[in-house]
Amino acid sequence: MRPGLLQSRAAQAGVAVLVLGAIAPFVSSGYVLGLLTVAFYTAVFAMSWDLLFGFAGEVNFGPTFLIGLGAYTAGIMDARLAPQVPMWVCIAAGAIAAVVGGVLLALPALRVRGPYFGLTTLVAVLMLQNFIVVAADLTGGEIGLTVPDVISVSATTNYWVAFGFMAISGIILFGLSRSPIGLVLEASGQDAVQAGALGFNVVKHKLFAFIVSAFFSGLAGALMVFYMGTASVGTFVDISVGVQVIIAAVLGGRRTVIGAAIGAIFLIGMGELLRPLGEIATLLVSLIALIVVLFFPNGFLGMLQGRRSDG
Repeated sequence: MRPGLLQSRAAQAGVAVLVLGAIAPFVSSGYVLGLLTVAFYTAVFAMSWDLLFGFAGEVNFGPTFLIGLGAYTAGIMDARLAPQVPMWVCIAAGAIAAVVGGVLLALPALRVRGPYFGLTTLVAVLMLQNFIVVAADLTGGEIGLTVPDVISVSATTNYWVAFGFMAISGIILFGLSRSPIGLVLEASGQDAVQAGALGFNVVKHKLFAFIVSAFFSGLAGALMVFYMGTASVGTFVDISVGVQVIIAAVLGGRRTVIGAAIGAIFLIGMGELLRPLGEIATLLVSLIALIVVLFFPNGFLGMLQGRRSDG
């Protein structure tokens, strides 16, 4: 039986992150706040991915497909239609585009099992990358797309927007994972055949998880565009970005949601801390991730609970 909400290690870790995050603007420089702002958006990417893989059990190798759809839709609308179209409309359009693209991808992809689903999502990322390059007049191509509007020029304001968005997203996703829907997703992820035999509509629940994941991924991508003021393949759609999101979720702890956020903040922070070491920094961060995955497959939260097996 699952522990109560307040007794959950993940919930306690989430509260700790929120408390530390609320204190950070009063004790940190603008540079650190900027770093944390990126980490918070990455945290939403990772939490959204964890709902789909950690609970639904679908290996999504292409989280950047959803992120890229949201980011580029919002960025293109702002670059081509501003100031006629307000920024918030562009952001909403980015989230909607990610949901629509996610449904169009999920409907055929969910008909296949195992690695074929992951390969389908990976192909979708490659197709989006090629479209961005080919449609350079619209998307900015390999150079990137500059958007005229930004959320704010204040590092503190940008921080609070990202922090508030991460907090709200985390609460919703964590609550969903603890709901009956989350239990069905977890059961279908562990044994889809048995879950179906019990009368649950596995495809319907997984499609719902994909839609939720697409919404938050796309919304985070759109918000991040208006924080950075630009959109590029290397920032939003590149496969390496997707790998970072996946590693963050696994590092923090699968099927925890909150752990994914912790993993994302850790990855961004460690990457920046070790940046003076150059390429060695990537090697060290990758080595840490490998050690955690091999010896503590339940991630950081699993380490806190003293669990070693993925159960």
